[in-house]
Amino acid sequence: MKFLVLTDIHGNTEDLDKLDSQFEKADAILFAGDFCECFKTETGKPVLDALVKKHDEIYAVLGNCDEPEFIEQLEDAGINAERVLNYTGGLAIVGSGGGSKFTGKTPNEREEDDLISDFDIMNHEEFQNDYSNFILISHNPPKNTKCDAVNEELHAGSEKFRALIEEKKPLIVITGHIHEGVGIDKIGDTVIVNSGSFGEKGTYAFFDAEKISGRWEIKNLEIASI
Repeated sequence: MKFLVLTDIHGNTEDLDKLDSQFEKADAILFAGDFCECFKTETGKPVLDALVKKHDEIYAVLGNCDEPEFIEQLEDAGINAERVLNYTGGLAIVGSGGGSKFTGKTPNEREEDDLISDFDIMNHEEFQNDYSNFILISHNPPKNTKCDAVNEELHAGSEKFRALIEEKKPLIVITGHIHEGVGIDKIGDTVIVNSGSFGEKGTYAFFDAEKISGRWEIKNLEIASI
């Protein structure tokens, strides 16, 4: 399967048209939150409307700049991945929205335990401790990777999310939030990717997920810009 990865659009609908060729190639879209421009929550709905016109299969979470109540509009549009287990092509997708407590000024800041609880559905016995086909989408990144680095000295991600990744060992984690943390990294065998703020920098990611000899693998992962 081919996936287009976006995060932190922040109200910038104008540049989405520049991705039409990527939307056409993708089997599904993974969006890691922040539909709206910070402190301008009215800019979120136009982004949602523009996205759902671009593709029929989208999996999305909220960002810290999005109002918590906006989740209802994701549900109405059929694209919500928060606290929900979705399946596509043999892959499982589950997400967590919002950011960890920081300034307290953005509307969707949450305690770490609350953020991590969005993934509780993974504890169901049916998975038998095999999460190798799981894609996690989290606006809030895990601690101590390229993807949460504000600068060389400051990593702003979640220690508890990192611990969950180390325990569950999912296939790939899609994250955002930290605009400076554009990059690809790994925690164990799990791939971590922050494609960067599309709204600010016009960056996105694209990858293939292939099942080879009975195991899912990530292929051709790259971060690009419009």
